[in-house]
Amino acid sequence: MIIKYPEIGICGLSCRLCPRYNTEAKSRCLGCKSEDRMAAGCPFITCAVKKKGVEFCWDCTENNSCEKWRHHRDLGSKHDSFKCYQKLENNIAFIQKYGANEFMKLQIIREQLLKEMLQEYNEGRSKNYYCIAAEVMEIDELKESLDRAKKESEGLQMKEKSKLLHSILDKVAAEKKYLLKLRKKAFWRS
Repeated sequence: MIIKYPEIGICGLSCRLCPRYNTEAKSRCLGCKSEDRMAAGCPFITCAVKKKGVEFCWDCTENNSCEKWRHHRDLGSKHDSFKCYQKLENNIAFIQKYGANEFMKLQIIREQLLKEMLQEYNEGRSKNYYCIAAEVMEIDELKESLDRAKKESEGLQMKEKSKLLHSILDKVAAEKKYLLKLRKKAFWRS
């Protein structure tokens, strides 16, 4: 089977906004359907790609009755693992309505904004926070926040620049009722 979208998870997650995708370490993941991940023991890869020959769970003829996928989506609506699941249902709905190509275009824009945050405002402790912001916030909100941070951070050291961007993003998040942290709980044990 030919994988067209290695950076879109089988379940609808955007790999481009994942902390493990955005690292330079040897543990860097190149996407849920990359060659390395395909060799891993993910139950969704095994079921969808290897057994049924579909790239996404919603393309499977059994998706409406699949208990495993329903359980995953239920958990994702309330809890996160190392990756933010807050937009999982929105991602699925968007891809089903507009297609994976359109979804990927938006994820590339989000990824570019995330990379700017990581390069210009990461004091070494904010990668997860910025990954979540890139996932949860609207693209125009991210752009406006970065523009404001650029204007207000001239001459500041990295730690102060990071603190400034955090305060800008936190203010938008408070106004829009976004959660910019992982919703802690043992994700797979529920």
